[in-house]
Amino acid sequence: RALPAASRARVACVGLSKPAHNGAAAGGRLRFPTLRAADFQHPLDLEATRNLRALWPLETAIRRLLLPVVEDVTFLDNIAAGVLCGPDQLPSLYGQLEEACRVLGMPVVPDLYVRNNPYPNAYTLAVDGRRPFIVVHSSLVDLLSPAETQAVLAHELGHLKCDHGIYITVANVLAIAADALDPRLGAAVSSQLLEWRRAAELSCDRAALLVAQDPRVALSVVLKLTGGTQRLGDELDVDAFLRQARRYDEARASRLGREASRQQQASVTHPLPVLRATELNRWASGA
Repeated sequence: RALPAASRARVACVGLSKPAHNGAAAGGRLRFPTLRAADFQHPLDLEATRNLRALWPLETAIRRLLLPVVEDVTFLDNIAAGVLCGPDQLPSLYGQLEEACRVLGMPVVPDLYVRNNPYPNAYTLAVDGRRPFIVVHSSLVDLLSPAETQAVLAHELGHLKCDHGIYITVANVLAIAADALDPRLGAAVSSQLLEWRRAAELSCDRAALLVAQDPRVALSVVLKLTGGTQRLGDELDVDAFLRQARRYDEARASRLGREASRQQQASVTHPLPVLRATELNRWASGA
C-alpha cells in the first residue's frame, strides 16, 4: 500500500528506506508529484489558511483586481534590475530550481532572478499567479553551498505552493478593518497575523527539507543565515547549533524566560533562528 505524500516526505527527511513506488529520481532523490501544500504545512499555518479560504469573495477580489497590477509592477522591477536565470544564464542555479520543482510536484517553474545585494536573502511574491518569481541576492549564492542554495529556493517554492501571498493580503485587510473598528481588536488581530506568518515560515522550511532530503543541509542554511561567514564557513557546526537551541529551550522554561521569549517574537515575521532549528530537527526526526 502506497504511503501518503506527507508520510513519504518524512521518510525522505530522516533518510529511511525509500519505497519502490515513490518515483525517486536518479541518485535516489524522492519526488512527490501529488504533493499538496497541506501535506507539509505547519498546523497553525494550515488552520489559518483554511479559515481565510472561507473569505473567498475577498480572496477573489484580490486575485482579480490587485494581483495583476502587483505582478506587472514587480515583473518590470525584476526584469530591469536583476539577472534572469535560465538554460543559457546561470544554468546551474536554474537547474537547481527545476529539480526542486520536480521534487515538490510543481509543473510551472517560476522566473528566477539574481540581484546584487550584500544582505543574503531570497524572496517571492508567494502567489501562484501569471508571473510567479523568486529573487535571490548575490551574497546568498556566495555564502551557501549549491545544496544549501537549492534548499533556499525550495523554501520560496513552499511559499508559492501554499499561496501565502494571497492569504497574507486577505489577513492584512482584516487587520486594517479590525483596527478601524477598535484599536485593541486591531492589535489582537495583528498579533495573530504575525504568529501565523511565523508558522508559514516553518511550513516552508519543511518544503526545503523535502527537496534537500538531508536535515543537515536545511539546518546549515539556518546556521549560516544566522551568523555564517565565507572565511569561517568550514568551522560552523550544525550539532553545536542544535545544542545552542536546546540551551535556549532550557532558558525559557522559567516564567521569566517564557515572557522574555514572547517579547522577542512579539513583532517579528520570522521565527527566531534557534526555534527554526529546533522545529526543523523535530519534523525531520518524525517527532
